[in-house]
Amino acid sequence: MRAIMQKRAVMIATTLSLTAGCAMQPAETGGTANQIGNVPANVVALADPNQDISTARLLPEDGCFWYEHRGPVETTLVPLRSPEGNPICAAREA
Repeated sequence: MRAIMQKRAVMIATTLSLTAGCAMQPAETGGTANQIGNVPANVVALADPNQDISTARLLPEDGCFWYEHRGPVETTLVPLRSPEGNPICAAREA
């Protein structure tokens, strides 16, 4: 009986430690350029009007602007695009 209790305790501890790593930590962004809704006027002018610019932000991972698309089931980050369908990205520094 004691062996069963020990196995159960080990399984619970293992499960908890594995699932604890699944939580996402908020990104540490020092500047205001990556904040939600802080999109330059020239980017707003380039963007297709059918997108929610108020939720747009610049992601440092790829240097492109993304916005939140609110679907019937979930909210997803989608690339901000021009009316022609091209993604809108920040100029890369040389």
